[in-house]
Amino acid sequence: MNIIKKKSWQINENLVTPKELFEKRRNFIKLGAAAFVSTGSIMQLLANEKLPVQTLKYIKDENKNNLKLNSYEQITSHNNFYEFTTNQSAVKHMAHTLKTEDWKIKIDGLVENPMEIDLDDLTKMFQLEERIYRFRCVEGWSMVVPWNGFSLSSLIKKVKPLSNAKYLKFETLVDSNSFPDQKSKMFAALDYPYVEGLRIDEAMNDLSFLAIGLYGENLPKQNGAPIRLVVPWKYGFKSIKSIVKISFLENEPLNTWQKMASNEYGFYANVNPNVDHSRWSQKKERVLGSFLKQNTLMFNGYENEVASLYAGMDLRKNF
Repeated sequence: MNIIKKKSWQINENLVTPKELFEKRRNFIKLGAAAFVSTGSIMQLLANEKLPVQTLKYIKDENKNNLKLNSYEQITSHNNFYEFTTNQSAVKHMAHTLKTEDWKIKIDGLVENPMEIDLDDLTKMFQLEERIYRFRCVEGWSMVVPWNGFSLSSLIKKVKPLSNAKYLKFETLVDSNSFPDQKSKMFAALDYPYVEGLRIDEAMNDLSFLAIGLYGENLPKQNGAPIRLVVPWKYGFKSIKSIVKISFLENEPLNTWQKMASNEYGFYANVNPNVDHSRWSQKKERVLGSFLKQNTLMFNGYENEVASLYAGMDLRKNF
């Protein structure tokens, strides 16, 4: 008999969050069993916590590692999104210009089933899940986020990569009406479109995730609406936002930050406290909302799940 052992982050399929009720765990415990809490109390709690009213139906993450979630306010108020601005606290005030209606994603390259599909239709193909992940920025700050979405591997299986497809290339929307910095042209903060890439075995890892929401609501625009990549063992810049195109390639794509400063940013960008950035240490991080720093974990705490992907590689050279 084959025994399938679940990994630490995996969830039971019977744990489905009701569409009518959003659970803010620590507060609901204080209030008592949800069955005895009035609708008015729930709505007041959500308002006090500045949480959105839940609109997504998804399988809950049991949070077996007991990660302490950052608040919705923290997650949505401190964002790197250079298409808007380099000011992290200003992004949420500028993100209203992003137009997400009728969003389409093109999937092309070395696949049997290329497609251009409406995001709503794409989302309907998959069971949505919650994934509570650590998120570590290369700048030295971090947070814990309850994402909602589906595994990247499930999409890859749908499009059926050809045998010579070795990499995935992701691209962000180019639309100067949505993104103010794209109007700046030669004075822009980055070259657009923003590009990221993964090896196909990284993309097929169970942890790789396409998020369309957080805290049970559709992704806020400042967090990469309407769909973004989440690769929790890599620095945050790998988790590309507002994706419009995914291409399957034979050769390694050049990602945006590697193109901008290859001595500081590599293709892999794995969280590694033993390899410092050229201008600062990566040994510690500050969790949003905390005063003291904490030690950074190898692969951001996901070493058991992903270390085998890099067996035999020199992680100082392949940073």
